Amino acid sequence: MRSTNDPTKMSGALPPASLHYFSASELGRAIAAGTITSAVIVEEFLERIGRWQPKLNAFVQVYADEARHAAHSADKLTAAEGALGPLHGVPFVAKDLFDVAGFPTGAGSTALPISNARSTATAVSRLRTAGMILLGKTQMVEFAFGGWGTNPVLGTPWNPWDLQQHRIPGGSSSGTAVAIAAGLAPCGLGTDTGGSVRIPAAMCGLVGLKTSPGVVSRTGVFPLSKTHDTVGPLARSVEDIAQLLKVLQGFDSGDVATQGASWIDALGDLERGVAGLRLARLRAEDHGELSPGVEAAYTRALEIYAALGATIVAISMPRPLDEYMRRAGDIMSAESYATLAEWVDDDRSPIDPFIRSRVRRGRDIDARDYRRLLDYRGKVQVEMATVFDGIDALILPTCPMAAIPVAAVDESVTPLSRLGRFVNLLDLCAVAVPAGLENGLPVSIQIIAPCFQDALALRIARAFEAATDRSLYLAATI
Repeated sequence: MRSTNDPTKMSGALPPASLHYFSASELGRAIAAGTITSAVIVEEFLERIGRWQPKLNAFVQVYADEARHAAHSADKLTAAEGALGPLHGVPFVAKDLFDVAGFPTGAGSTALPISNARSTATAVSRLRTAGMILLGKTQMVEFAFGGWGTNPVLGTPWNPWDLQQHRIPGGSSSGTAVAIAAGLAPCGLGTDTGGSVRIPAAMCGLVGLKTSPGVVSRTGVFPLSKTHDTVGPLARSVEDIAQLLKVLQGFDSGDVATQGASWIDALGDLERGVAGLRLARLRAEDHGELSPGVEAAYTRALEIYAALGATIVAISMPRPLDEYMRRAGDIMSAESYATLAEWVDDDRSPIDPFIRSRVRRGRDIDARDYRRLLDYRGKVQVEMATVFDGIDALILPTCPMAAIPVAAVDESVTPLSRLGRFVNLLDLCAVAVPAGLENGLPVSIQIIAPCFQDALALRIARAFEAATDRSLYLAATI
């Protein structure tokens, strides 16, 4: 179990054994205060990666030598001039969709040609410029097209909340979530096209942000569906997510979606609370069946928000969630096929048959159908805007259940995406935050807000986090 001590209040050196479950922000404060060095932190995480990687399969590449060199450089700069910022010297990981110059990008597959990237993804570069240290790249669902987190081609990462039974980590940013939950890294990068940051955050007891479109550049990120793709961070705390978003966001000429995107002041009102806000819940017939533990956690979360001074109102979505799911899935298939046709149409390519089938559905969507899908998307976005006229945010469970055994997965269905895929279709933002345990496994709620209201979503998430015991959401068996 994680120590409850704050490293900034310790005297002398911070003992390495206590490092791996501190948040990125806590580690950054310890580095700035001089109670520990980045080199010690990096060495601790590398040691744990070496110990647990054979079991957990969270990484596809570990950059040990590069990370050690970067840590020593960060420490020299800290000693000479002070830390560059609150995350200076703190390690992170990145999903294997992000290009890193000099290393291959596999996108969770063995079908793509093996070649080293010539440049580094903007998101990775911005974290490095802030003084952060990349430990390596993490496993993922093949081509990022799946919510369970399974990958029969490269192996499914092991959810660290149950070391006896192989349970799903959630996808598609599975390895990033497993690495953070297991204490192999304090934070990391994922992507969210239909829940791929929020679902693994929920399954692994983490905080994950689906950013508003254009807030974080996708340059250097292998695409699944450019209409819905977003880059988002996963971490241990809401504060970590806010700090990461501050560094990640901004215009990038390589991604046209960043042009005109609002600047998000994620830290300014983070501790403001929810008093006076109108928060919505869905009626049971709208959100569908939930497991007993998820339903109990959702009810408790709404009660906590009411006790904190928010007004809770019941609403219905303009259209059924299943309709949003289906149409968003059609867009994903059409756009992924445009990128991946060369490989999925070659039956000799070693691609998971379920992934191949999801992408190949795009062959049957012609230009006229695709145009209709985009028109539909615009129409339902206008409809949803009227819903937000009377509320500040929508509170939903992130997933309808906790992590199930890998052996019980039915790849023909996608229940973990049902409560979240519409967020991408409607260009909303959302943050998943731990909300309780069901049979010892984490469950989660998500705070959904209008486009460019990421700071408000984080503020609402932070109020809930502050009212609950964050130390519960640690994989204490590791």
